[in-house]
Amino acid sequence: MGRSCGPDRRVPGFAHHLWRLLPRGPRRRAAFAVAARLAPHPAPEPLRPASGIIVAGHLHQATGLGEAARVLRSVMSRLGLPVWSVDLDAPVLPPWLPPAAPLLIHANPPMLPLALRALPPGVLGQRMVIGYWAWELTKPSPLWRRGAEFVHRVWTLSEFAAEGLAPLGVPVRAVPLPLALAPPRPSALLRADFGLPEDAVVTLVSLNLASSHVRKNPEAAIAAHREAFGERPDRILVLKVTNPDHFRRDMAALVAKADGPNIRILAETLAAPDAHALTLACDIVMSLHRSEGFGLVPAEAMLLGKPVVATGWSGNLEFMDANSAALVGYKLVPAMDPRGIYEAPGAVWAEADVGEAAAHLRRLADDPVARAELAARGQAHAVASLGPQKLLAALAEIGLAIPGAVASRPAAQAAPGAGQSVAAPSVAGFPVSGHA
Repeated sequence: MGRSCGPDRRVPGFAHHLWRLLPRGPRRRAAFAVAARLAPHPAPEPLRPASGIIVAGHLHQATGLGEAARVLRSVMSRLGLPVWSVDLDAPVLPPWLPPAAPLLIHANPPMLPLALRALPPGVLGQRMVIGYWAWELTKPSPLWRRGAEFVHRVWTLSEFAAEGLAPLGVPVRAVPLPLALAPPRPSALLRADFGLPEDAVVTLVSLNLASSHVRKNPEAAIAAHREAFGERPDRILVLKVTNPDHFRRDMAALVAKADGPNIRILAETLAAPDAHALTLACDIVMSLHRSEGFGLVPAEAMLLGKPVVATGWSGNLEFMDANSAALVGYKLVPAMDPRGIYEAPGAVWAEADVGEAAAHLRRLADDPVARAELAARGQAHAVASLGPQKLLAALAEIGLAIPGAVASRPAAQAAPGAGQSVAAPSVAGFPVSGHA
């Protein structure tokens, strides 16, 4: 049995929502300052990591950091590293945590003080605290600089994100999600189950309104689709929107923009296997983001053998290049986020070239052979890029080397059929099948 940490110490799910609704500027900084005063700080001189690792995060939330926590927990367990889980939304902890096991906490700096306070007293002890952070700009925001006082080091999703966080004053390392060892596993749902016609070419765009609507830039995707196909009924754009109730004004504006006979909005939060089945049921996946720390949906699409059209800038270049994806040109502009989440002095992000995106869509829609060839190259590149090498190096750096864990590079696999998933590659000496 685990032990309860008491309902007063959990981080309620609505805390994230309330934080994002706070007006930018003084109120947000004041809220952070209050939380920071109440939160425990890590030991100045942590114990040398040993025994395994503790993964803390919102393990049941449909968020990027929630998925990152689940993936890393699964992969490290499969590699043979002892892993203990702490769900910040639940008041139950493992009955025993080794004192020298480092804490890998999946909470960005604005929420990190609340996340640390959710832990029972004494859990931090003298253990090393590693923040696993998702950041999407070229420079850190002032609040993120202050958040660095709560961690000994930072792991993040890509080299792009690591470069943006480098000025924090703590060691920062890129540890991309090793999705080749935890590939998407679609449910058995087929195209007809989503109400999509079999004889159409379907392009999928996914976004989470709990994240930044302006950063995901679905309006550019709508414009590219219209420029490429007009109102052709055999060319359909699906906008998959997660958490549609988080920002009702954004949702209403998106619905108004998406008015058209060949544009459909799927506004519900699907279970991960069903979301992967939707990806598998479509023909093209598009992301005309202004910036990505990683790009989970395009990465999963490539592993599933789907061709991707994406802005050729930021964290998605961790696993794609001009040979493996239809990269879209862009111009860099000052990063301006109406919510104030993604702003930092001097930061820039990309405005994708809508005309170039439309040309990619036309070419891929009209040429099934070109689609299949790009999908195959994309899958091979993603499998090779998203192995455990950087995770293993990061673990070794803090003293948690796994003897004999030499990552093997799996061969490219054929694109799966409907309802199938990509088989996980192996790591020499360690089992990588089944659930952690």
